[in-house]
Amino acid sequence: MKGNDKLGWAKIDWKTILVFVVLVFIGWLNIYAAVYNEALAGGFSLSSKYGMQLIWIGISTIAALVILLIDDIYYHQLAYPAYAVMLIVLLLTLVVGHKVNGARSWLVVGPISIQPAEFMKVATALSLARFMSEYNFSLSKPRGVVGVGVILFIPIAIILLQNDMGSALVYCSFLLMLFREGLNPWVYYALFLVVGLFVGSFILSPTALLIGLVVLFVVSQFFSNRNPKESVTFVASVGLVSLVLYGLSWLGQWGLNYYHSLLAASLIMLVPALIYAYREKLSTIYLYATMFGSSLLFLGAVDYVFNDVLQLHQQKRILDLLGIESDLKGWGYNVHQSKIAIGSGGFWGKGFLDGTQTKYDFIPEQSTDFIFCTVGEEWGFVGSVVVLALFATLIIRLMKMGERQQEPFRRVYCYGVAGIFLFHTIINIGMTIGLMPVIGIPLPMFSYGGSSLLAFTILFFIAVRLDSQNSSIGSTYKFY
Repeated sequence: MKGNDKLGWAKIDWKTILVFVVLVFIGWLNIYAAVYNEALAGGFSLSSKYGMQLIWIGISTIAALVILLIDDIYYHQLAYPAYAVMLIVLLLTLVVGHKVNGARSWLVVGPISIQPAEFMKVATALSLARFMSEYNFSLSKPRGVVGVGVILFIPIAIILLQNDMGSALVYCSFLLMLFREGLNPWVYYALFLVVGLFVGSFILSPTALLIGLVVLFVVSQFFSNRNPKESVTFVASVGLVSLVLYGLSWLGQWGLNYYHSLLAASLIMLVPALIYAYREKLSTIYLYATMFGSSLLFLGAVDYVFNDVLQLHQQKRILDLLGIESDLKGWGYNVHQSKIAIGSGGFWGKGFLDGTQTKYDFIPEQSTDFIFCTVGEEWGFVGSVVVLALFATLIIRLMKMGERQQEPFRRVYCYGVAGIFLFHTIINIGMTIGLMPVIGIPLPMFSYGGSSLLAFTILFFIAVRLDSQNSSIGSTYKFY
């Protein structure tokens, strides 16, 4: 018993583990339903998807027990070596990996296929926790921000080279942890602006988008500096100069349309605005001017990224999501059938193994990316709410784990794991109901796949292990 107490077993959060186990069990039931074949009713085969998933559940259970036996100091010590090893494995996958759905992101060893990008998340979460728990670390210092950026950028770059954009986007999940640790809110404003500009570039004309940008930044700086007269003067000047330029272009036949006239006027009027900011010592105007210029550059790059970087199916899915183009028999088929399946479940659902959309394979990838369709069709609105409540409970409890930690390594790691679970859940379920683009990331503990289940298990149980030794070690225990 003393040995167990020393390892922190008495303080393990069993309630959170129970939520995780319930999600694994429900996930397995839905995989069984998704691949169920009436012709083989009553039979059970380990070679089937539900049989293979059961094997991976057993492997994950063993991994969880091993993790709970290891003292948490080793997770700190092995953080950087694990990160380096996983980077090497990612590079190896880039060279000799097996290509699936256009992405060279799988290593095949005999009958086993492993996706290293799933395990890279574990190594990245540990490395960030170690780096951000170092003495004198601060996200308000350039060294801290650059260090975090490098740790995140390297795996993202390699995964993008593997042509696996979905796995690369998962690293956005660490923004939750960085927000908790005090990353400048302007970073999040900029990210929201980028998303807004990307979407706006498809549904608004260039002129309307530029007018919106000018108004947005002028109004924002007004609330920062409380200078109504100067703000109104700037907007009026931009409008007047743009009309003058457009008129001169028409008279001189220069070929400038109103958009180019407005763009030139905006840039011209930035000069006196910056002079005003220098005289009045209003540093925020410099920030807004920088963001405005960056927004213009970003808009110029959107066309290149969309047409030359994204693959055709990714382009079509974005256009379908925004309602610009639709092809219910082509690229929009999966989402259309997914919404039909979920909607047909009604309030109570059709019942276990009674989903017609599920039973007759109307939805491709139903046991993996679109596994939530089975939940919606067979369990209905009530079952879907229960599943969402379980995910919300798990994520909230992980965040509470982070809050009760007495030193930064554990806190950063727990919040990192919570962010990963949150991102996967929102994106995966969102794409099945047409609210998010289809980017092919699994629903934790639900989607079929050994790499995914094992990686999520490792992520989760390391957090549980770190939490179990928190109060027993105390704030005097330091990793640096």
